[in-house]
Amino acid sequence: MEHEKTKGIYFTAGAYIFWGVLPIYWKFIDQVSALEILAHRVIWSFIFILLIVGLLKRKLLKIFFQVQMKQKKTWFGLLLASLLISINWFVYIFAVNSNHIVEASLGYFINPLVAVLLGVFVLGEKMNKWQAISFVVAGMGVVYMTVMLGTFPWIALILALSFGFYGLSKKLIKVDSILGLLLETLFIVPFALLFLAYLGVNGQHSFATGSLRNDFFLLGSGIATALPLLWFGIGAQKIPLYLVGFLQYIAPTISLLLGVLIYGESFTKDHAITFSFIWIALVIFSISNIRQVLKKRQMVTVATKAKSA
Repeated sequence: MEHEKTKGIYFTAGAYIFWGVLPIYWKFIDQVSALEILAHRVIWSFIFILLIVGLLKRKLLKIFFQVQMKQKKTWFGLLLASLLISINWFVYIFAVNSNHIVEASLGYFINPLVAVLLGVFVLGEKMNKWQAISFVVAGMGVVYMTVMLGTFPWIALILALSFGFYGLSKKLIKVDSILGLLLETLFIVPFALLFLAYLGVNGQHSFATGSLRNDFFLLGSGIATALPLLWFGIGAQKIPLYLVGFLQYIAPTISLLLGVLIYGESFTKDHAITFSFIWIALVIFSISNIRQVLKKRQMVTVATKAKSA
């Protein structure tokens, strides 16, 4: 059990680190509209997952039958996940390419709080006292930053809610991670193809119009999208949802630093105060987790000695 939890932490943390540096990727094609990038993300992600399935020698028909097709909940969950992740992708691309990386990072700071609430009230997960305190401290930082912005942070809230519920849907449906991602992208592929066809008919598409750099990054969007989602799908099923939510702080921390240090977005005293709250919360949470692991190991050791005696 502990081995699986550790594996889940590695996969989930890896996904968040990848997402943290992803703004660099989208900045290379910021002259392409967010909707067109989204359409390419969906299509090339689907193709990339098909290639993964082929490399793993999994027959598509067999994979499709692994889904319990008679259970409407499974299909509804996959459809919902597809819709939520599409909304999240679009808003994030729009935020990055319109110089709102800081507000986007705020959304992903808020997201763990959404994940915690969903984990506690929907899944019945529990937290100890120190973990609860850490989330209260982090919440104070997020609330402070939200109030001090002075404007309604719609980008942040849409990102937080869409990804929070996406994580919940991945937790509720017990489907092979590769199959789930394949179906999520499959459901939205027809709409992406129709949109690109519309752009093509009107001469508004950016793909194959002379810019090899654009073509390269649009093609690569499938890998850039599918890999962290695949890692997240594997990791999220192995660890509690509140832990998934807290690891989420990795991505906005990286992206906020990129926005400020690389892309010249402002970093005010309010940002510094918010970061202080969040990193204090991280220290509290980490110490609490370490104490729990040490306590469990001690109990296992005592039980083993008692059996041998």
